[in-house]
Amino acid sequence: MLSAFVRAFRTPDLRRKLLFTIAIMVVFRFGSFLPTPGVDYGNVQACVAQTAGANDLLGLINLFSGGALLQLAVFALGIMPYITASIIIQLLRVVIPRFEALHQEGQSGTTKLTQYTRYLTIGLAILQSTTIITVARNGLLFSGCTVPVIPNDDIVTILIMIITMTAGTALIMWLGELITERGIGNGMSLLIFTQIAATFPVAMWSIAGGQNGATKFTIVLAIIVLVVGLVVFVEQSQRRIPVQYAKRMVGRKMYGGTSTYIPIKINMAGVIPVIFASSLLAIPGLIAQFGDQTAGWVIWLTQYVASPSSPINIGLYMVLIIFFAYFYTAITFNPDEVADNMKKYGGFIPGIRAGRPTAEYLDYVISRITAPGSLYLALVAMIPLIAFILLDVGTNIPFGGTSILIVVGVGMETVKQIESQLQQRHYEGFLR
Repeated sequence: MLSAFVRAFRTPDLRRKLLFTIAIMVVFRFGSFLPTPGVDYGNVQACVAQTAGANDLLGLINLFSGGALLQLAVFALGIMPYITASIIIQLLRVVIPRFEALHQEGQSGTTKLTQYTRYLTIGLAILQSTTIITVARNGLLFSGCTVPVIPNDDIVTILIMIITMTAGTALIMWLGELITERGIGNGMSLLIFTQIAATFPVAMWSIAGGQNGATKFTIVLAIIVLVVGLVVFVEQSQRRIPVQYAKRMVGRKMYGGTSTYIPIKINMAGVIPVIFASSLLAIPGLIAQFGDQTAGWVIWLTQYVASPSSPINIGLYMVLIIFFAYFYTAITFNPDEVADNMKKYGGFIPGIRAGRPTAEYLDYVISRITAPGSLYLALVAMIPLIAFILLDVGTNIPFGGTSILIVVGVGMETVKQIESQLQQRHYEGFLR
């Protein structure tokens, strides 16, 4: 991997793309530290030092913002509104025929869906920024902190803060598209990678500086290496279903007669099930915050359901991950559509008749291969969590299944793109 980066920097065109990508990442990180107008930065730092961090509801947003949420920075929302909008648009394809028709139209339809995603992102950014500012005004963002983080909470100041955070989200979308067009890799994925990876050194330093820091640091590092190795192994694994195309005459030319395969990954849902499960498990904590803190049901909900270290929370987390793995795979992979496309172009699976039998066979394979894929996701999500609970290093450090899956997946995809462009520029052919 390092040799690929060295060769990339020696190539002028790739060097410009890499330097452009790095420059956008630097600008992105700068916006994560730039305070929003109306926020008392000194009081925010004091509250961060006094409290353990954000509540469970905002923990996932804080992870994807690289800690900018707790700073109430311009990029406090991070890339989370865009991720949520993309998932919603993708899910709406199942219930809205117009969206499915746009998806099947090709490039023009995809452009229209992207436009809808941008509009929805702005709407979600307004909603989320309003929620975060309200939580900060009520003192719920930093539990136990008495100093006000927004000293002047008049309507004009609040509107300026909402507009600033929403504009920050729009700017993040634009930066991501710039990387995709003029840089290396997928822009949005690289921005997520940047924010998550930026929190790793601080978390590791806090572990090393605690009690028995050297021992815990070594164990945590070994767990991370183990989980990364497992993620790399499984993410590259796939089931290849052979497909044979029959020969056919078009005019005077013969087409077809080739053999290929349909690659089906063990984990087709990616990191989406983990994000869905984390979001749903944050709801009990949200309900408990608005209830009477001395009530019995609130105490039970906080201790046994909302707490990340409780057995009920861990069990629900695993069940939700497995459920959403099947749910999201069923939405993104349509066996009937694949079977119809194969039949249209004269393709068939050896030993399986074209049409309905092919769709049933693909559905059977997907169901069988999603079982180990969902268990793998649950295992990757639970190993760091359980290990860090046993080591007593906290559950808010950014080494959970979500962050590791994203960092490793984006890193592998970016390296593959760099290597493919290097092969295009250094191909020598058969004659020298």
